[in-house]
Amino acid sequence: MQLADRNLKCADCGNDFVFTAGEQLFFQDKQFKNDPKRCKLCKAKRAGLGRSTAAGASTLPLSRTETRTNCSACGIETTVPFKPTQGRPVLCRSCFQLKRVPSAVAAVASMDSPGAMEAQANAAYDQALAEQGVELPMAIPTELIAETQSTASETEAVPLSASTTADA
Repeated sequence: MQLADRNLKCADCGNDFVFTAGEQLFFQDKQFKNDPKRCKLCKAKRAGLGRSTAAGASTLPLSRTETRTNCSACGIETTVPFKPTQGRPVLCRSCFQLKRVPSAVAAVASMDSPGAMEAQANAAYDQALAEQGVELPMAIPTELIAETQSTASETEAVPLSASTTADA
């Protein structure tokens, strides 16, 4: 099918403009259903709304809200591209990435401090191992470690080789 230039009327300014055969072919390739409503000048004015022109080139405005705040989960200082609202948690990039992982959503949402983060991570790790049937040796409580260290310094250490030869 041969396409021919067509004259259309601009919806904004009312002037006639030419809808060329090349533009019609482009519209067909992109599967656009409707003909253009505006001439090129009105289309350019409409596209230029809210933009500043410098040296004939239109550019997007570069003003973006950047707010310095502390992460609600880990407490580090971070910069976010929005103005935080009262009562909503603000997360740093790493905590936000953790939150995006489905299994960590609940853990990150309830985190208060780095110590709580570590405890929750350890609990989740232990639970995952238990679900898979992996048994780890029981952890030694830190109180016992402290007692063992204090009694070892009070008594004389026996070399391992001497104790094994005495038993044999």
